[in-house]
Amino acid sequence: MKFYFPDSQDLVSPTYDFLHDEYSPLRVRQRDDLYAHEVLSRPPYDGILVSKAIVDGSVRGAGKYTAPQRARLHRLGVRKFFRLPRGVETLGDNGAFNYVEERIPPVTVRETLDFYQECGFDAGVSVDHVIFGYDPDATPETVDTEWAERRLLTLRLAAEFIEAVDAGNSTIQPVGAAQGWSPDSYADSVRQLQSMGYRRIALGGMVPLKTPDIIRCLEKIAEVRRPETQLHLLGITRIESMEEFARLGIASFDSTSAFRQSFMDDRRNYHSPETDYVAVRVPQVEGNSTLKRNILGGVVSQRDAIRTERECLRRLRRYDSGDCPLESVLDALSQYEAITKSEKTYLDAYRRTLEATPWKACSCALCREHGIEIIIFRGTERNKRRGFHNLSVLFKKMKKLTLCSTNGSRRG
Repeated sequence: MKFYFPDSQDLVSPTYDFLHDEYSPLRVRQRDDLYAHEVLSRPPYDGILVSKAIVDGSVRGAGKYTAPQRARLHRLGVRKFFRLPRGVETLGDNGAFNYVEERIPPVTVRETLDFYQECGFDAGVSVDHVIFGYDPDATPETVDTEWAERRLLTLRLAAEFIEAVDAGNSTIQPVGAAQGWSPDSYADSVRQLQSMGYRRIALGGMVPLKTPDIIRCLEKIAEVRRPETQLHLLGITRIESMEEFARLGIASFDSTSAFRQSFMDDRRNYHSPETDYVAVRVPQVEGNSTLKRNILGGVVSQRDAIRTERECLRRLRRYDSGDCPLESVLDALSQYEAITKSEKTYLDAYRRTLEATPWKACSCALCREHGIEIIIFRGTERNKRRGFHNLSVLFKKMKKLTLCSTNGSRRG
């Protein structure tokens, strides 16, 4: 099973100064900053997924790319733009979540295929329209009219897409998008896409579904899936169910969950092969909006905040080198929680993290280089590096599961 990482222009600066929390004045982001596959000893994914909406924007507003970045992507092509090593694949899609509230997709098949071809993607997903709803008992006659229309529109656009690929002798591998609201509707979408000539099909709209519902859909799809058809799960990880997903025909998936948990999750910030840990929160006085408001309002002393912030970092680094006891570190963190008026305490979770020192057991290049800095929840440079670390852990888990699944099948 292959893992694709959706691009959102997430890079880190190799010259960032962690001691002073500042960038080099000579830094040029696109030239100097590095992607996950450039800072780790091996790429933590089999491929990257790039959304047209992320690059060009959508009805919701501008994308993540500046005008010069868009121009560079089209000029260099996706492989050179991302400086991808050999073996890392590229997959393009429209980013249907960005126009989910529109009546029809605000992008044409021709525009989509032109984007894929101009950027040199290996494969591209047909234009689709997400169905945000699940009703396993609904039939095409009883289902919500809009759901039915979106599925039929997705199928019609898929037919147009593969016809355009064939007519233009495109080198893009067409990936048909399947939408549905039930196991039967998803299975029918896959059946029709196969009849159109698709041998690779992306299952969309499943992100809100519970895992048992996804499995029920996959079981129904398995009844019509041809042996040569490869299925891709859009936006779903569910690592605990990946063996079952693989058994039911899933060949690849994409997700940002492991990366985003490093700075979006309340508890699961740092991943290890066995468990997850809370990152140690030491917010920057100058970069935390709540803390700045409290300082301006006279609720918090700026002097005390800066002093305690620096003391937390000093003790954490000394703890990493074996020169400071754990209780002293926790005492400083407790003081900083009080100063920052934190709504909850993480001290017990910090104790668990710091006692385990998981970064010392990790062999990834980032943990080896940065030590305890990787576990500190503080600013984009540390948080994204921790996210890249999480990707490497997920990737290793996936390869281990795939190997175990293959060996099990052979023994069987």
